[in-house]
Amino acid sequence: TRGMELEPELLLQEARENVEAAQSYRRELGQRLQGLREARRQIKESASQTRDVLKQHFNDLKGTLGKLLDERLVTLLQEVDTIEQETIKPLDDCQKLIEHGVNTAEDLVQEGEIAILGGVGEQNEKLWNFTKKASHIQLDSLPEVPLLVDVPCLSAQLDDSILNIVKDHIFKHGTVASRPPVQIEELIEKPGGIIVRWCKVDDDFTAQDYRLQFRKCTSNHFEDVYVGSETEFIVLHIDPNVDYQFRVCARGDGRQEWSPWSVPQMGHSTLVPHEWTAGFEGYSLSSRRNIALRNDSESSGVLYSSAPTYFCGQTLTFRVETVGQPDRRDSIGVCAEKQNGYDSLQRDQAVCISTNGAVFVNGKEMTNQLPAVTSGSTVTFDVEAVTLGSTNNNEGGNVKLRVTISSNNREVVFDWLLEQSCGSLYFGCSFSYPGWKVLVF
Repeated sequence: TRGMELEPELLLQEARENVEAAQSYRRELGQRLQGLREARRQIKESASQTRDVLKQHFNDLKGTLGKLLDERLVTLLQEVDTIEQETIKPLDDCQKLIEHGVNTAEDLVQEGEIAILGGVGEQNEKLWNFTKKASHIQLDSLPEVPLLVDVPCLSAQLDDSILNIVKDHIFKHGTVASRPPVQIEELIEKPGGIIVRWCKVDDDFTAQDYRLQFRKCTSNHFEDVYVGSETEFIVLHIDPNVDYQFRVCARGDGRQEWSPWSVPQMGHSTLVPHEWTAGFEGYSLSSRRNIALRNDSESSGVLYSSAPTYFCGQTLTFRVETVGQPDRRDSIGVCAEKQNGYDSLQRDQAVCISTNGAVFVNGKEMTNQLPAVTSGSTVTFDVEAVTLGSTNNNEGGNVKLRVTISSNNREVVFDWLLEQSCGSLYFGCSFSYPGWKVLVF
């Protein structure tokens, strides 16, 4: 009977598991349907937008071409008017001359006929006057009238070559791309920042510059955050657990205009931003407290992070924005705990690099050195716990960490023994002279 009781139990268990599996399967399918809906929406919306852009552009072109043709027509009509006016004027002058001659001749004919009618007798006086008058007028001088071959005969010369040229250009004008030439490849969260990486997806496209924009998802407009030839950029001033959208476009070789934008990608950082400790004499901080500047104050000591926000397995980055006079006691690095009373991280339970490139582990200088730190230098720390297999990692409370420090394309890797296990570390810096400015992310 025991076996009989078990069977229904097992069946029930199996049935429950099947229901759970089906629910989870339904959920998965639901998510895929949502994905399909979004894909469909992207195609439909971008197609509709592209149609509107094309119609608007070609309408504008039509308008502009119409205006240009109208302007040309006006210019040519003015040329016709000018030629007509200039060449009609001498004809008018000639006409006036001839009309004057006709009037004179008519008067003479009238006067002469009256004189002749009077006969030779008492009209002698009239005949005499008329003859005298006629001899003064040159009745044989005729003005020159131009021949038709010598006066303008206007015409317009128009050929169709312009149509062929324009037709060729119009048929090549504009293209429709099914996707933008660049896309965002990955977003990597950092404390207080997000690294954005993008890549070219169109092999025929040669990019000269890229342009990255971002916005909070609650904001309506994107803002430029990077323009240049690199294919990755760290966007700083990112608030933790807030969604941001990123998009990128490119400019072709020797071109003025930017390509269409990539599909916007959403990203956020769950990591708390790294901050320097505020109110420490000797250092001035930026408003977000991620940049520290060594000021003119006489005080010395290590400026620490406000909290142990660096966790093993992450990359901690320091970017030196400006430099001061170097000193061999300078230090940038990480430590297990804040210890006041030291003027440098060149001490026990800390690893650091000096501004001259020397590396210190628990206060001891290593033989391996990195290049000196200059303006624009980036120094990164990668710390990982080392598992020693069968041997006990926490022997006598000691922990072994594998540390990689990179600077100016060189790196040193070494093991660091800590007295106690700790998941998170502080970071810090110390400079003897003013002018050093360090950004941490």
